[in-house]
Amino acid sequence: MAIKIICINKDSGNHENPNLAITHLGWMNEQTKETGKGTRLEIYNWINDKKGYAYVTDAYGNKAKVITAQTYSGTKYLKTEADNSTNNNLLSLPECR
Repeated sequence: MAIKIICINKDSGNHENPNLAITHLGWMNEQTKETGKGTRLEIYNWINDKKGYAYVTDAYGNKAKVITAQTYSGTKYLKTEADNSTNNNLLSLPECR
């Protein structure tokens, strides 16, 4: 199953990496139209352990794959693979309601 990340929620603390501010991610399966919301760790585990595929799209329809990463201290987070965009693909998404 592939999911498109459509929104995020962030906390307001200071973080060593801005992607660590993401607490929740909203998603949609474009084939089934199913939607949901998961914590950063739930989506991380789904991608890492269950070989899930998540992506974001920009205003032009370009896709960027969401991948897992860890800080030096072991904090798990999500980011996108490098692409031609200078924007942070995840942090550019709107807040989930």
